[in-house]
Amino acid sequence: MNILRGPWSIAVYTWREGIRKKTLIGFLFLSVLVIFGANVMTQFMTELPGGGAGGYSTDVDARFIKDICVTTISIFGVLITIFISASVVPSEMDNKVVYTVLSKPVRRFQYLLGKFVGVQLVVLANLVLMGILFGFAIYFKQWVVPTLLGWVVLLTYFEFLVISSLTFAISCTSTSSVLPTIAGLFIFIIGNLTEYLRDVADRAAAVSDATPAEAAIGFIARSLSLALPDLQRFSLRGQA
Repeated sequence: MNILRGPWSIAVYTWREGIRKKTLIGFLFLSVLVIFGANVMTQFMTELPGGGAGGYSTDVDARFIKDICVTTISIFGVLITIFISASVVPSEMDNKVVYTVLSKPVRRFQYLLGKFVGVQLVVLANLVLMGILFGFAIYFKQWVVPTLLGWVVLLTYFEFLVISSLTFAISCTSTSSVLPTIAGLFIFIIGNLTEYLRDVADRAAAVSDATPAEAAIGFIARSLSLALPDLQRFSLRGQA
Protein backbone atom coordinates (compact mmCIF):
# COMPACT_ATOMS: atom_id res chain seq x y z
CA MET A 1 0.00 0.00 0.00
CA ASN A 2 2.90 2.37 0.74
CA ILE A 3 4.23 1.71 -2.75
CA LEU A 4 0.93 2.86 -4.30
CA ARG A 5 0.28 5.75 -1.91
CA GLY A 6 3.00 7.91 -3.45
CA PRO A 7 1.92 7.42 -7.09
CA TRP A 8 -1.72 8.02 -6.19
CA SER A 9 -0.88 11.29 -4.41
CA ILE A 10 1.11 12.40 -7.46
CA ALA A 11 -1.77 11.34 -9.74
CA VAL A 12 -4.30 13.39 -7.78
CA TYR A 13 -1.97 16.39 -7.80
CA THR A 14 -1.47 16.02 -11.58
CA TRP A 15 -5.21 15.78 -12.12
CA ARG A 16 -5.87 18.93 -10.09
CA GLU A 17 -3.19 20.83 -11.97
CA GLY A 18 -4.37 19.48 -15.32
CA ILE A 19 -7.98 20.56 -15.01
CA ARG A 20 -6.83 24.08 -14.13
CA LYS A 21 -4.85 24.58 -17.33
CA LYS A 22 -6.36 27.31 -19.45
CA THR A 23 -5.51 25.50 -22.68
CA LEU A 24 -7.49 22.42 -21.68
CA ILE A 25 -10.41 24.58 -20.57
CA GLY A 26 -10.27 26.37 -23.91
CA PHE A 27 -10.34 23.10 -25.88
CA LEU A 28 -13.24 21.84 -23.79
CA PHE A 29 -15.15 25.11 -24.19
CA LEU A 30 -14.70 24.99 -27.97
CA SER A 31 -15.93 21.40 -28.08
CA VAL A 32 -19.05 22.39 -26.11
CA LEU A 33 -19.71 25.22 -28.55
CA VAL A 34 -19.35 22.92 -31.55
CA ILE A 35 -21.56 20.16 -30.08
CA PHE A 36 -24.43 22.48 -29.19
CA GLY A 37 -23.81 24.63 -32.24
CA ALA A 38 -24.58 21.58 -34.39
CA ASN A 39 -27.90 21.20 -32.57
CA VAL A 40 -28.74 24.86 -33.16
CA MET A 41 -27.82 24.56 -36.85
CA THR A 42 -30.23 21.66 -37.35
CA GLN A 43 -33.00 23.61 -35.65
CA PHE A 44 -32.32 26.55 -37.97
CA MET A 45 -32.27 24.35 -41.08
CA THR A 46 -35.54 22.72 -40.06
CA GLU A 47 -37.22 26.12 -39.80
CA LEU A 48 -36.10 27.12 -43.31
CA PRO A 49 -38.60 26.89 -46.20
CA GLY A 50 -38.70 23.30 -47.32
CA GLY A 51 -37.58 22.05 -43.91
CA GLY A 52 -39.52 19.95 -41.45
CA ALA A 53 -41.38 16.91 -42.72
CA GLY A 54 -40.86 17.85 -46.38
CA GLY A 55 -37.15 18.67 -46.06
CA TYR A 56 -34.68 17.78 -43.36
CA SER A 57 -36.02 14.87 -41.39
CA THR A 58 -35.27 14.09 -37.78
CA ASP A 59 -33.05 11.17 -38.82
CA VAL A 60 -30.97 13.40 -41.07
CA ASP A 61 -30.67 16.01 -38.31
CA ALA A 62 -29.59 13.37 -35.81
CA ARG A 63 -27.09 11.92 -38.29
CA PHE A 64 -25.61 15.38 -38.81
CA ILE A 65 -25.33 15.97 -35.06
CA LYS A 66 -23.75 12.56 -34.48
CA ASP A 67 -21.20 13.14 -37.21
CA ILE A 68 -20.28 16.57 -35.84
CA CYS A 69 -20.16 15.37 -32.23
CA VAL A 70 -18.03 12.27 -32.91
CA THR A 71 -15.61 14.36 -34.99
CA THR A 72 -15.47 17.03 -32.29
CA ILE A 73 -14.77 14.48 -29.55
CA SER A 74 -12.03 12.93 -31.67
CA ILE A 75 -10.29 16.19 -32.62
CA PHE A 76 -10.53 18.16 -29.38
CA GLY A 77 -10.12 15.04 -27.28
CA VAL A 78 -6.87 14.07 -28.98
CA LEU A 79 -5.58 17.65 -28.70
CA ILE A 80 -6.23 17.58 -24.96
CA THR A 81 -4.62 14.14 -24.69
CA ILE A 82 -1.49 15.11 -26.60
CA PHE A 83 -1.10 18.47 -24.86
CA ILE A 84 -1.37 17.12 -21.32
CA SER A 85 0.70 14.00 -22.05
CA ALA A 86 3.49 15.99 -23.69
CA SER A 87 3.74 18.78 -21.13
CA VAL A 88 3.22 17.22 -17.71
CA VAL A 89 6.80 15.95 -17.20
CA PRO A 90 8.83 18.57 -19.16
CA SER A 91 6.98 21.43 -17.42
CA GLU A 92 7.90 20.09 -13.99
CA MET A 93 11.49 19.59 -15.11
CA ASP A 94 11.56 23.17 -16.35
CA ASN A 95 10.08 24.46 -13.07
CA LYS A 96 12.46 22.25 -11.00
CA VAL A 97 9.45 20.72 -9.24
CA VAL A 98 10.59 17.21 -10.13
CA TYR A 99 13.73 17.60 -8.01
CA THR A 100 11.67 18.53 -4.99
CA VAL A 101 9.42 15.51 -5.46
CA LEU A 102 12.29 13.06 -6.01
CA SER A 103 14.08 14.37 -2.93
CA LYS A 104 11.30 12.79 -0.89
CA PRO A 105 10.96 9.01 -0.40
CA VAL A 106 9.49 8.58 -3.89
CA ARG A 107 11.17 6.44 -6.52
CA ARG A 108 11.38 7.44 -10.14
CA PHE A 109 8.99 4.74 -11.34
CA GLN A 110 6.48 5.85 -8.69
CA TYR A 111 6.76 9.43 -9.89
CA LEU A 112 6.27 8.48 -13.56
CA LEU A 113 3.44 6.08 -12.70
CA GLY A 114 1.66 8.78 -10.72
CA LYS A 115 2.09 11.29 -13.53
CA PHE A 116 0.78 8.84 -16.12
CA VAL A 117 -2.27 7.93 -14.00
CA GLY A 118 -2.95 11.62 -13.41
CA VAL A 119 -2.83 12.27 -17.15
CA GLN A 120 -5.34 9.47 -17.73
CA LEU A 121 -7.66 10.96 -15.11
CA VAL A 122 -7.59 14.32 -16.92
CA VAL A 123 -8.17 12.70 -20.32
CA LEU A 124 -10.97 10.49 -19.00
CA ALA A 125 -12.70 13.38 -17.21
CA ASN A 126 -12.71 15.53 -20.37
CA LEU A 127 -13.85 12.61 -22.53
CA VAL A 128 -16.70 11.67 -20.19
CA LEU A 129 -17.85 15.28 -20.02
CA MET A 130 -17.86 15.61 -23.82
CA GLY A 131 -19.65 12.26 -24.06
CA ILE A 132 -22.37 13.44 -21.64
CA LEU A 133 -22.86 16.62 -23.67
CA PHE A 134 -23.00 14.52 -26.84
CA GLY A 135 -25.63 12.29 -25.25
CA PHE A 136 -27.79 15.24 -24.26
CA ALA A 137 -27.55 16.68 -27.78
CA ILE A 138 -28.73 13.39 -29.31
CA TYR A 139 -31.38 12.77 -26.67
CA PHE A 140 -33.05 16.15 -27.14
CA LYS A 141 -33.08 15.56 -30.90
CA GLN A 142 -34.46 11.99 -31.01
CA TRP A 143 -35.71 11.54 -27.42
CA VAL A 144 -33.88 8.22 -27.40
CA VAL A 145 -30.94 7.31 -25.18
CA PRO A 146 -27.93 6.75 -27.51
CA THR A 147 -26.76 3.37 -26.21
CA LEU A 148 -23.97 3.13 -28.78
CA LEU A 149 -22.48 6.32 -27.36
CA GLY A 150 -21.00 4.44 -24.39
CA TRP A 151 -19.07 2.12 -26.69
CA VAL A 152 -17.92 5.07 -28.80
CA VAL A 153 -16.58 6.85 -25.72
CA LEU A 154 -14.95 3.66 -24.39
CA LEU A 155 -13.14 2.82 -27.62
CA THR A 156 -12.20 6.47 -28.12
CA TYR A 157 -10.58 6.42 -24.70
CA PHE A 158 -8.56 3.33 -25.65
CA GLU A 159 -7.40 5.21 -28.75
CA PHE A 160 -6.41 8.17 -26.58
CA LEU A 161 -4.71 5.77 -24.15
CA VAL A 162 -2.43 4.45 -26.91
CA ILE A 163 -1.59 7.97 -28.11
CA SER A 164 -1.10 9.21 -24.56
CA SER A 165 1.20 6.30 -23.65
CA LEU A 166 3.51 6.87 -26.61
CA THR A 167 3.48 10.65 -26.21
CA PHE A 168 4.15 10.37 -22.47
CA ALA A 169 7.05 7.97 -23.09
CA ILE A 170 8.62 10.42 -25.54
CA SER A 171 8.09 13.35 -23.15
CA CYS A 172 10.06 11.50 -20.45
CA THR A 173 13.17 11.74 -22.65
CA SER A 174 12.64 15.37 -23.66
CA THR A 175 13.27 18.63 -21.85
CA SER A 176 10.64 20.44 -23.93
CA SER A 177 7.03 19.68 -24.72
CA VAL A 178 7.42 20.65 -28.39
CA LEU A 179 8.94 17.38 -29.60
CA PRO A 180 6.44 15.12 -27.74
CA THR A 181 3.55 17.24 -29.05
CA ILE A 182 4.74 16.90 -32.64
CA ALA A 183 5.32 13.19 -32.12
CA GLY A 184 1.83 12.75 -30.66
CA LEU A 185 0.22 14.51 -33.61
CA PHE A 186 2.30 12.38 -35.98
CA ILE A 187 1.19 9.18 -34.24
CA PHE A 188 -2.46 10.27 -34.38
CA ILE A 189 -2.36 11.20 -38.07
CA ILE A 190 -0.35 8.21 -39.28
CA GLY A 191 -2.22 5.85 -36.95
CA ASN A 192 -5.43 6.74 -38.78
CA LEU A 193 -3.78 6.17 -42.18
CA THR A 194 -2.30 2.71 -41.64
CA GLU A 195 -4.76 1.12 -44.07
CA TYR A 196 -3.73 3.63 -46.73
CA LEU A 197 -0.04 2.99 -45.97
CA ARG A 198 -0.52 -0.76 -46.38
CA ASP A 199 -2.23 -0.12 -49.70
CA VAL A 200 0.70 2.05 -50.86
CA ALA A 201 3.18 -0.63 -49.77
CA ASP A 202 1.24 -3.37 -51.57
CA ARG A 203 1.07 -1.33 -54.77
CA ALA A 204 4.80 -0.63 -54.63
CA ALA A 205 5.54 -4.32 -54.08
CA ALA A 206 3.25 -5.30 -56.97
CA VAL A 207 5.22 -3.17 -59.47
CA SER A 208 7.86 -5.36 -61.05
CA ASP A 209 9.97 -2.52 -62.49
CA ALA A 210 9.60 -0.07 -59.59
CA THR A 211 12.05 2.81 -59.46
CA PRO A 212 14.29 3.27 -56.39
CA ALA A 213 12.07 6.16 -55.26
CA GLU A 214 8.92 4.01 -55.51
CA ALA A 215 10.63 1.16 -53.68
CA ALA A 216 11.76 3.55 -50.93
CA ILE A 217 8.24 4.96 -50.57
CA GLY A 218 6.84 1.44 -50.33
CA PHE A 219 9.43 0.49 -47.70
CA ILE A 220 8.71 3.61 -45.61
CA ALA A 221 4.94 3.04 -45.86
CA ARG A 222 5.34 -0.61 -44.83
CA SER A 223 7.61 0.29 -41.93
CA LEU A 224 5.25 2.97 -40.61
CA SER A 225 2.21 0.69 -40.89
CA LEU A 226 4.02 -2.00 -38.87
CA ALA A 227 5.63 0.29 -36.30
CA LEU A 228 2.64 2.48 -35.45
CA PRO A 229 -0.73 1.36 -34.01
CA ASP A 230 -3.78 1.08 -36.24
CA LEU A 231 -6.08 3.58 -34.55
CA GLN A 232 -8.93 2.89 -36.96
CA ARG A 233 -9.59 -0.31 -35.02
CA PHE A 234 -11.01 1.85 -32.23
CA SER A 235 -13.35 3.80 -34.50
CA LEU A 236 -17.13 3.30 -34.39
CA ARG A 237 -17.91 6.42 -36.36
CA GLY A 238 -19.66 4.57 -39.18
CA GLN A 239 -21.82 2.54 -36.80
CA ALA A 240 -22.70 5.61 -34.73
